[in-house]
Amino acid sequence: MIDFKMWFDDDKITFHDQMTIYFSQANKNKALALQELLRITSDAAVEDYRQQGLSREFLFEHDYAILVSRVAFHFHRMPLENERIEVTTWEEKPELFQLKRAYEITSDSGERLVSGLSTWLLVNPHTRKIIPPKEFTLHQSNDYEKQKDCMKPGKIVLPKDMQKIDERIVRYSDLDSNGHTTNSRYGAFVVDALPAEYNEKELVDFRLNYSREALLGETLTMYASFDDTNKKVSMVGKTQNGSSFESELYYR
Repeated sequence: MIDFKMWFDDDKITFHDQMTIYFSQANKNKALALQELLRITSDAAVEDYRQQGLSREFLFEHDYAILVSRVAFHFHRMPLENERIEVTTWEEKPELFQLKRAYEITSDSGERLVSGLSTWLLVNPHTRKIIPPKEFTLHQSNDYEKQKDCMKPGKIVLPKDMQKIDERIVRYSDLDSNGHTTNSRYGAFVVDALPAEYNEKELVDFRLNYSREALLGETLTMYASFDDTNKKVSMVGKTQNGSSFESELYYR
């Protein structure tokens, strides 16, 4: 019997979550699917806060909601089906208008698999007004920062030569309890829009920016630019109301 544990380090900042990559979380290449990476990392962030007494329900009662804004991941090696992993996450010194969180995913033997950074917007769930982290009275921020080897989650500059490659309608199964498309589904949108040969390549870096919520029944149209010289794909997903997400993928 394998025991899976969650715990904080003595610093009360660093949170650990052990798990196994199950069959349903892997893609056809037996590696962790991109949408599952987004899910387990965002779930770890939510659980970190819940363990500190800051559940989503508690935050909502106090007029706070925390929404992921941007993510960036570097893949040393993608976790594989049936592999036991440990997701480690911690908050870092916040930016002026965004919270900041880092991730490290390691194998059972301690091999580094994935490094990541994310930024999160603190908003009033009723008015959607952005709240600066310094006004987050329920939580004490810290000045902790650690050297990381992934790209920074920042503005994605899209090239001009983008072509339409896919479109899909947002369905009920894409939604979360907030009533909009859950953040992890955008990983599936990106992967499904790519030409088949790109999903056979080894992904090295991935960035995704969330611009506007995609709602039930809306059509997401994906446009992409393929830079084979720099082994990079740029992608944007748009609804009739404008950009919903922007993404970059880098390959070996």
